Amino acid sequence: MKENQRPLEPGIVTDFADRLSYAGYLCLPELLAQQRPLSSPPHHDEMLFIIQHQVAELWIKQLIHELSAAIRFVQRDELDPCFKILSRAKLIQMQLFDQWAVLETLTPSEYLEFRGVLGNASGFQSFQYRKLEFLLGNKNRDAMRVFAHDPVLHSELKATLEAPSLYDEFLLHLARRGFPVPQECMKRDWGEPHHKNDGLVQVIREIYEHPRKHWDAYEMCEKLVDVEEYFQLWRFRHMKTVERIIGFRPGTGGSSGVGFLKQALELTFFPELLAVRTGLSQR
Repeated sequence: MKENQRPLEPGIVTDFADRLSYAGYLCLPELLAQQRPLSSPPHHDEMLFIIQHQVAELWIKQLIHELSAAIRFVQRDELDPCFKILSRAKLIQMQLFDQWAVLETLTPSEYLEFRGVLGNASGFQSFQYRKLEFLLGNKNRDAMRVFAHDPVLHSELKATLEAPSLYDEFLLHLARRGFPVPQECMKRDWGEPHHKNDGLVQVIREIYEHPRKHWDAYEMCEKLVDVEEYFQLWRFRHMKTVERIIGFRPGTGGSSGVGFLKQALELTFFPELLAVRTGLSQR
């Protein structure tokens, strides 16, 4: 190597006149044209704000892709492929958690200089985030009202709302294997949130007290706990980031802001998977 410059190897393709290129495969011209600050003159930090949320939406798209695949595997009573999928989901959630640190470099003063251009735009209106929560079981019909203006999105979201969540499908799988899953957990309105069921805790207890006998079900439970834990960590970091940047101001979408985000920390996806730990026998 001379003059601190790496020479191109002879085999490296350089003519892309008639070949698929990196930019073409990834649609980079279109993707990189989607960052359009509204502040005038453009505020330096608005670009960060836009990219932060666009990257989050891309990761959420991947999470929806992964969890939808996991649901299909559980429907076919194939748990093993779910383990890799849910491990990947956890790592994506860690990315979402860590990237809040980038947005936290935005100071309150800087944000207030362009916050007004957002109007009523808010993360609460994220179609993908709502779909992700529905896939995990946090069903809320009222949350769909913000999508009423878009019949296509509303219809897609309604279909997800009214379908069994990943946890619902796991419980149906356990019932097919002969576990005494309570009927009220299997024959219910899927559009309503799952509530903790003491009878189901006993089913999960059998799995946790005999992990070697029910290893795949046990592993699935632990993978689901991973997903819930990292979802809650993401929610908590979101709340703290908002608190740090806007304090206790109302959100742009009309919510109370930090207070509304704190309420989400009380929501659970898989209550029995946490409840079972308290009553396990010490050996």
